[in-house]
Amino acid sequence: MTGQDREAQNRGGARTYLLAGGGTAGHVNPLLAVADALREREPDAEVLVLGTREGLEARLVPLRGYELLFVDKVPFPRRPNRDAAVFPTRFRRAVGQVRAHLRDRHVDVVAGFGGYASAPAYVAAGRERIPFVVHEANARPGLANVLGARRAAGIGVAFEGTPLRRGTVVGMPLRREIVTLDRAARRGDAAAHFGLDPARPTLLVFGGSLGAQRLNEAFAGSWRDVLDAGWQLLHVTGEKSDLEDPGAAGYTVVRYVDRMDLAFSLADFIVSRAGAATVSEISALGIPAVYVPYAVGNGEQALNAGSAVRAGAAVLVPDAELTADRVRGEIVPLLADPARRQEMTRAAASVGTRSGTENVVAMIDAALAR
Repeated sequence: MTGQDREAQNRGGARTYLLAGGGTAGHVNPLLAVADALREREPDAEVLVLGTREGLEARLVPLRGYELLFVDKVPFPRRPNRDAAVFPTRFRRAVGQVRAHLRDRHVDVVAGFGGYASAPAYVAAGRERIPFVVHEANARPGLANVLGARRAAGIGVAFEGTPLRRGTVVGMPLRREIVTLDRAARRGDAAAHFGLDPARPTLLVFGGSLGAQRLNEAFAGSWRDVLDAGWQLLHVTGEKSDLEDPGAAGYTVVRYVDRMDLAFSLADFIVSRAGAATVSEISALGIPAVYVPYAVGNGEQALNAGSAVRAGAAVLVPDAELTADRVRGEIVPLLADPARRQEMTRAAASVGTRSGTENVVAMIDAALAR
């Protein structure tokens, strides 16, 4: 059955969407945000997710109430070895698995968010003549999305300057609690939750669920300077951190925060890593920041922060250079400069967006209309 036949068959009924991606939270969370929007808009539609058995999607997708269709995990070979020799056969098998899903479930359109499941989904959709779109969350695109962008009906990117041909900046599909967050209205609740004063400015420091040793060490040696500048400090150290809590008034140390909406509601300034979702959420909320990109990897975190830095919404400090002295010499003076922080806040509002989910849904609709 061709794509046109399938469209004619389903024209009078509900659509079937297949969202492909996974592996990490950076792929799964935007996928789920779009899935929720489609389900809310079209309760009768079938929203399916394609992923692998090994990725984070295997746990998160069923918990959210979506059916997960599986495809074999076939990593792209990066050097000539045995995996490279068997890659073509394994990849063809994965494409065949996806083609079977597309036919069996009468899929109308595919949206890919990167990760191992996306590459075979793009190839299979092309062979089945089903329209597909690509969303790239990072400023440096992954191999799957580079492949998919060649024939996609639409390509959306989260950050300006992402090198995908025909890519359009659509922003990041964000969690609903961030999109709908009224920071001013929640500030009092947030302060009570963390044992801080809603009337005092607050610096939020965090490095992800596992924390960031560099951030922890830098602020372990400079937290008194932050407090002496008239600020409070909310420091999320990570679940595996052994940083001791000095028990000082105005300095809250927590290992993990499951209510980042409250942490953001209290934050007047942020120091953090620069993952794609982190930068997108902070920019969407209009909070000035200092980003300390994770030094391991292919440099994508520094690129993720690039648009905010160029706009004047953020400052970038290389990981190796973040020390207690750097906090005292650069970050504390920023906290003491309300005019500079106000400029950064205005700039953050210009680079951030809360409409990433709607923009991706519009891209999917356009692909269907074509």
